[in-house]
Amino acid sequence: MELTNLGKAAKEAAFQLATASTAQKNRALALIADELEANAADILAANAKDIELGRQAGLSDAMLDRLLLNEQRLHGIANDVRNVISLADPVGSEIDSKVLENGMQLSRRRVPLGVVGVIYEARPNVTIDIAALCLKTGNASILRGGKETFFSNMELVNVIQSALAKAKLPAASVQYIEKPDRELVNQLLKMDEYVDMIIPRGGAGLHKMCKENSTIPVIIGGFGISHIFVDESANLEKSLDVVENAKVQRPSACNSLDTLLVHQQVAAEFLPMLVARLNDKVTFVAEPKAKALMGSADHLRDAQEGDFDTEWLSYTLGVKVVADVAQAIEHMREHNASHSDAIMTNSLENAERFINSVDSAAVYVNASTRFTDGAQFGLGAEVAVSTQKLHARGPMGLEELTSYKWVGKANYLPRS
Repeated sequence: MELTNLGKAAKEAAFQLATASTAQKNRALALIADELEANAADILAANAKDIELGRQAGLSDAMLDRLLLNEQRLHGIANDVRNVISLADPVGSEIDSKVLENGMQLSRRRVPLGVVGVIYEARPNVTIDIAALCLKTGNASILRGGKETFFSNMELVNVIQSALAKAKLPAASVQYIEKPDRELVNQLLKMDEYVDMIIPRGGAGLHKMCKENSTIPVIIGGFGISHIFVDESANLEKSLDVVENAKVQRPSACNSLDTLLVHQQVAAEFLPMLVARLNDKVTFVAEPKAKALMGSADHLRDAQEGDFDTEWLSYTLGVKVVADVAQAIEHMREHNASHSDAIMTNSLENAERFINSVDSAAVYVNASTRFTDGAQFGLGAEVAVSTQKLHARGPMGLEELTSYKWVGKANYLPRS
């Protein structure tokens, strides 16, 4: 019953948000950003509790990094909210318009989705990202974060709801499921009377559970093995810079590099360069041909079954030598290339073949996979990175949180 009450309140809030003006929504966002900075001490103290409990629970360094807030990150989160204010409000805009032969003016107008349920893990910044994007697009949200972020998320939601009240918008526009009981997630997935879309953000297990149990449409995203293929024509020094960025800048991110594929003609030159550059930072997991060329690495082991299907989210990198671009693409097809994948090449033919053949949400030529991000794409913050093909794909910004309705205007037209 408690969760049903959340759903009812969210649906009512969504009704009010759908007709809120852009100015009113922007004022709420500005207040959220200001309140985040004004309440930084309380937020960081709550986050410190989560970090300590995470250490006691034996969370990995990658998970702790996902969980961590500090003054710099909190300031960045507040600025991300301010950036959303500067973005155009898609609600009410027309996608297209035409006049039919019978004189009716027909258009498609963007409208909010309604109520969005988001289930996510150890990323407290996601709480703010979702709230900001949903508010801008007139959607209410029901959030359920992982138990690892409980204290952080409770403090963040308090800040959000305080700002909503000051902006004269319903506090139920952003609600949080406080109890960690997993059964509540299963209940949320079946609240199709109140919730219009479910967005899971986490590992493959979470996405699988949502797909199998939800009676609500689910946007699948955030998981997929990211690859870089260095072909025989690539500038190796520049390719090394891209590989280093994609792997070590923030390895806990979903768009960080998991598997490096290297053309056999340049492997003998490139792989020793890779070891020299990343030896003190990365553990290499290599198939036999690659391992034979990486003998000087301090942390190197044989690739086992399943390794090339692993999203590492850590300082671990799979490495494989391939015969050509066709074999690289085939490897990616077999090993869940659906998120972000890149080719390093000076061949226009290979670049186009890669772009056309690799069926990922984001494909790059001579650029890091780390660019798959709402802010990097100029979308503002993102609510998720969708790796499915329906409705939305890649970073989900404002437009991806809207649907549309057909609007017909005529002069008392009685029939078709």
